[in-house]
Amino acid sequence: MAFLKDFKSFALKGNVMDLAVGVIIGAAFGKIVTAVVSDLLMPVIGYLTPSGTKFNDLFIVLKAGKSAATAYPTLAAAAADSATVFAYGDFLQTVLDFFIVAFCIFLIVKGFERMRHKETTAAPPPPPTPTEVLLTEIRDELKKRPNV
Repeated sequence: MAFLKDFKSFALKGNVMDLAVGVIIGAAFGKIVTAVVSDLLMPVIGYLTPSGTKFNDLFIVLKAGKSAATAYPTLAAAAADSATVFAYGDFLQTVLDFFIVAFCIFLIVKGFERMRHKETTAAPPPPPTPTEVLLTEIRDELKKRPNV
């Protein structure tokens, strides 16, 4: 029973719940960035390359497949022929996804730091009211008197 009680107190702490929410939002954000990269950015980058191919179709044939063809138009065609390929295009796309996600997280963290910095450097406290000044003077005078 003590184990379950300890687990409950651990699981219901604010930090654990914040972490869970962060992981869920991070996973959803990762899917959004992956969609932006694969559906919006990569076609444009592929169009700008001399060959005009998609990054997913970048591969090197290491061993020909059943038909002994030496060239395949796409990675899917090579896979259908059971060719052994070094598919580096997916790796390039994954690296690009990572850098875009890292850059977006950097921008978010930078924005939060800027907002937090504005909070800490907010306006100085207002000057004391006349009542507070009077009370401070009375306190100081009482401190100067010897104890009776």
